[in-house]
Amino acid sequence: MDTREPPQTDEGWYVLHDLRTIDWDAWNEAAPGERDRALEAGIEYLEAAEAVDDADEGASAVFTILGHEADLMLLHLRPTLADLDTLERTFESTAFARFTEHTGSYLSVTEASGYTGAEAYFDPDQEADPGIKNYIQSRLHPDLPDAEFVSFYPMDKRRDPEYNWYDLSFEDRSELMSGHGDIGRSYAGKVSQIISGSVGLDDFEWGVTLFADDPTDVKDLLYEMRFDPSTSRYAEFGQFYSGRRFSPADLDAVLAGEPVSVDDDGETAVSDDRAATPEDAETDHANGSTDDHLPAELDRLGVTFDESEGTVLVVYSDAPTDEIQSEVDGLRSNFEHYDSHLGTEVVDDGEETAVVSGWETDRAAGIASGFLEELPDATGYLQGTLDGSENEFHQIGEASEGDDHGETGEADDENAAGIRDELDDHGIYAGQPHGEDVYALVLYSAAGVDELREEVQSLSDGFDRYDTHIKTAVYTSEGVNPAVVSIWETEDAADTASDYLSDLPEIVRQAGDDAETFGTMGMFYTVKPDYKEDFVEKFDTVGDLLAEMEGHRQTDLYANVEDDCDMFIASRWDSKDDCMEFFRSDAFSDTVDWGRDVLVDRPRHVFLA
Repeated sequence: MDTREPPQTDEGWYVLHDLRTIDWDAWNEAAPGERDRALEAGIEYLEAAEAVDDADEGASAVFTILGHEADLMLLHLRPTLADLDTLERTFESTAFARFTEHTGSYLSVTEASGYTGAEAYFDPDQEADPGIKNYIQSRLHPDLPDAEFVSFYPMDKRRDPEYNWYDLSFEDRSELMSGHGDIGRSYAGKVSQIISGSVGLDDFEWGVTLFADDPTDVKDLLYEMRFDPSTSRYAEFGQFYSGRRFSPADLDAVLAGEPVSVDDDGETAVSDDRAATPEDAETDHANGSTDDHLPAELDRLGVTFDESEGTVLVVYSDAPTDEIQSEVDGLRSNFEHYDSHLGTEVVDDGEETAVVSGWETDRAAGIASGFLEELPDATGYLQGTLDGSENEFHQIGEASEGDDHGETGEADDENAAGIRDELDDHGIYAGQPHGEDVYALVLYSAAGVDELREEVQSLSDGFDRYDTHIKTAVYTSEGVNPAVVSIWETEDAADTASDYLSDLPEIVRQAGDDAETFGTMGMFYTVKPDYKEDFVEKFDTVGDLLAEMEGHRQTDLYANVEDDCDMFIASRWDSKDDCMEFFRSDAFSDTVDWGRDVLVDRPRHVFLA
């Protein structure tokens, strides 16, 4: 019998779900002093675990568990089994542990597999895309979301005579897992997950931990997945554990039966010497002050982040909170694609609305600001570090004097104008189709067209919120990888969009595209339907001429998968001089004259951002 090919896997942190019940009789009968000592020891242990004082990296959290299965669940992620072993034994040595009973546990290790479509990551002879690497690392070394609700369950893949997962080919399993993953991705921004493998470590094969602010989002996700063949035919489940996260400091409230939530860390009042409003922040910044604005403002707004380092944006708007909430919900689905995203919240701040968005790096925060500052009626934003060392207020709509970006933009305009003038000398229209330059991004992907269309549609829906967005679509050409084209009215908008587009699956370089070549993009070739076949034939004729020209590497005609009359032409040349030689040729001039009768609008050679 043939041996089935198992998927390659990579492992990260070890995971322990430690389930406990409280011995309520012993707790209620204990002397007050004994309970106080137990509480102090329990809080000290849980706070130290959440701070990862015991290891160089990892994460921990504590949850109440609803129902009879347990009262508490301690969740630990650590680099080694020795770390988890020490954590578990350290807890047993606390005065609090004697009031608990071990009712269950689950041991596993975070896992990423070849089913994720990241073949290059596991192939030593290929260089995986940075976006794929970041995605895999986020699976192996996950952050624990600050969502309130948790659902944990172990699962197996079925090995019945009729439906045996392990008898399927790798290709069949990959296809099933791809459809399964599509359902999960549709809940991005609502449900986060940690997938951990437990073959040889515990009774089941995987552990699944889901996090959400709304428990019904988890219910809806799992209900939808029940109808997916990878689940309906091949999945077996163990015990489900559902709970709510709480702060270690609230352990006494939990045992006393008092209400607690994930946000019950206590609020710090804003002192008089801190900037409590955007106007105060702007004034203090103008005076050169770098006092603790950002931490104070987060205190005032009641927003906390688990991380101690990172950059946070607080964007202020005069628009109603429900309108901003709707806009931010759309943005958040894009933000959640990035490992550097710490969280984004909308706060009703009296007469205005505040949007708080946290990021691990300044660069990521800068990208996010390009989208957030376009929120309706946005007036300005405070940007600073969580430790308060850097703070700056930005008035939206007013450029800073001596802004480096403005200087770069002027240089780019001069370069663009130079190329545009040179092309214009040869009768080529380059840019300014609507009175201003159009900037384009073109990316090529080795992913399947259907997968790419779905991903691009999701991004395009978010981009459509911005007036500067013209279109984003998938184009195909015979014999080469599909392309994603995104066109914007401003360079800033195109540059911001590029970071989101670069996370599309399996991004690759175009054949013949390297740092030494010169490329052109002929855009907006909208062909009259009756002339589509004639246009393709004409392109083939011109292609034969191009093949004979010195310095020509490759030229492809791409068509929009949603509208095959919408086309673009991508060319690569050894040098700009070689390209310009073609633009000066009679063949190009004849083609332009012929195109006036078959094209709906005038084609344009646009600049790539």
